[in-house]
Amino acid sequence: MIFRRRKPILLGSLVMVLVAAVFALPVFGELGNENDFDDPSAEAVTAREAVVAATGTYAAPQLVALVRLDASADSAFGLGRIRTVARAMEHPGVASVVAYQPGGDRRLVSKDGRSTYLLATYREDERGATDAIEARLRALPFVTLGGGAIAAPQVGDQVSADILRAELIAFPILFLLSLLVFRSAVSALLPLAVGGATILLTFLAIRLINTHVNPMSIYALNLVNGLGLGLAIDYSLFMVSRFREELAAGRSREEALAVTMRTAGHVVLFSAVTVAAALAALIVFRQRFLYSMGVGGALCALIAAGVSLTLLPALLGALGERVNAGGPRRWKDAIAREAAAERTGFWYRHSRRVMRRPLPFALGAAALLIALGLPFLRIEFTGVDASVLPKDQSARIVDDAIKAEFPPSETSPVYVAVRPGVSEAELERFAARLPAPVSPPEISAGRIDLIAPGPALGAAAKDLVRDARAVEAPFDFWVGGQTAQFVDQQASLADHLPVALALLCATTLLILFVMLRSIVLPVKALVMNLLTICAAFGLMVLVFQDGHLDWLFRFDSQGAIESSQPVLLFAVAFGLSTDYGVFLLGRIKELHDGGMSNEEAVALGLQRTGRIVTFAAALMVVALGCFVTASVIFIKQLGFGVAVAVLIDATIVRALLVPALMRLLGDWNWWVPRPIGRLLGA
Repeated sequence: MIFRRRKPILLGSLVMVLVAAVFALPVFGELGNENDFDDPSAEAVTAREAVVAATGTYAAPQLVALVRLDASADSAFGLGRIRTVARAMEHPGVASVVAYQPGGDRRLVSKDGRSTYLLATYREDERGATDAIEARLRALPFVTLGGGAIAAPQVGDQVSADILRAELIAFPILFLLSLLVFRSAVSALLPLAVGGATILLTFLAIRLINTHVNPMSIYALNLVNGLGLGLAIDYSLFMVSRFREELAAGRSREEALAVTMRTAGHVVLFSAVTVAAALAALIVFRQRFLYSMGVGGALCALIAAGVSLTLLPALLGALGERVNAGGPRRWKDAIAREAAAERTGFWYRHSRRVMRRPLPFALGAAALLIALGLPFLRIEFTGVDASVLPKDQSARIVDDAIKAEFPPSETSPVYVAVRPGVSEAELERFAARLPAPVSPPEISAGRIDLIAPGPALGAAAKDLVRDARAVEAPFDFWVGGQTAQFVDQQASLADHLPVALALLCATTLLILFVMLRSIVLPVKALVMNLLTICAAFGLMVLVFQDGHLDWLFRFDSQGAIESSQPVLLFAVAFGLSTDYGVFLLGRIKELHDGGMSNEEAVALGLQRTGRIVTFAAALMVVALGCFVTASVIFIKQLGFGVAVAVLIDATIVRALLVPALMRLLGDWNWWVPRPIGRLLGA
């Protein structure tokens, strides 16, 4: 049907892509990142909303001005600079400015006495305060601006720049790799065309969801960019390779396309549904960062499959034999030689070698993956603050300076919000019972501020939150602040993780069962995925928590991993590992259903998919691995983790575990209970 209607499909696809190109790109300016890591039902969020409702101001300072005094803070020169900056920070959208006064709070003065910082707390209607204050202070070289009002847009700008840089790096490399695998310029361009169309259409879908359904996080665009490109190229590789294979077998354009759709197209569809289901499991989490990744990733997989099963077949039908154009004659002869040497090829011989000693290979591969994963047992978690930015960003400069040069401060206090109507006497009695490890609690309108010792995300600050929440009071109160948000984030992730894992595993098992008509193969695929992810987790801890290879990937270790990254990496890596398993097992099943023995189907299936899957994995590593060039550290962590998982899956798992376990299980691989088999027609 696609062959006969290829012209209308091509025209319709072109119109859709052009529309997407026009209307999708504004998405970069419309998505935000404020409160992306909060659970809306968390106590810290309730505390923040209570303060805003009671005072009409933000619960914490939004703007921090770091001032280098070049003199003592109590000198006339130093005080003059402080007053100059304080006046510049006055604005109708600013509720208050906290600045050092002679004999005042020494926490606002650096340990050497030659620097200070000022805090601006915004009204709920900030009226463009940040832009106005930035414009006034831009000419003062001794002032550096930070805080949430500065960090959030800097992160957003960095994400956009990272995406552009990743594309500029990825596309030329992907084209060269595609040229190597296809040995034809025309065939090499097809996956990139499908990838570009997938990204634009997914961006458009995200923009529509953000506008009409639910706010989305800007970080989803990173995942869509890498995953969309990688999946579209993978699907194109399998479709184009099978089409060329059928043409080489002497079929006509229409026949070759029909066989391609029936075989590779069937596998692409199941692969996309599997990847989409894995990523959709993230939707159960309440954090906008995670559910945006889930929605964006699932859409990306389905759109990649949709483009690969409509636009790409129409292009193949229109091109026919010309799909092999644009390559030297010796390249085309090499393709023919490879096809004729199936039972002497590397993957055939290698799989036969593994299947002669399956138990040692299986145990050795599993032991290696478990050993690589052991560092994950000592993982430490951290949250998102200005430290995720590069060192040259002003928000990071201010954050680093306050942590290193100043006493424990009010830039990120733990605060207690109380319900309206509590008397001042009750508030004072309650404040006296609250923990005060640094200084006495500070009471203001409807809230009590507590200063934590050490970093806002450190153990002492988290203990302060838990201790404050354990205090009893005759009225409702809520503990908030950056530390409380981090504590609540970890609790929320832990609460929703079992449901997400159950959904992910159940849907994957069901989809693979329907596709493979086997009980054993889906369970085996699940176990291999878990081993792959275990190893990827361990390597991520070694690199990003311990700081190994920081010189290569150009980052400063935070000594911990951002809390949501293991959850996100699990979903993405699980989906992609299943993706490659579907392609390989689908080909093995096709051969086994054709009458081959289990061992011969495995060996020949690996041989026929080996080269393509290897290049597909390499292309995916490039597409997603380019995230390691990102400046935002948790995006860098995601890129590294996914790239490592894909590499492990394409090498250790596919080359050793798959043939070894297929040989050990023998005909049990294809077992299915008879009643279910009759129901499915197996």
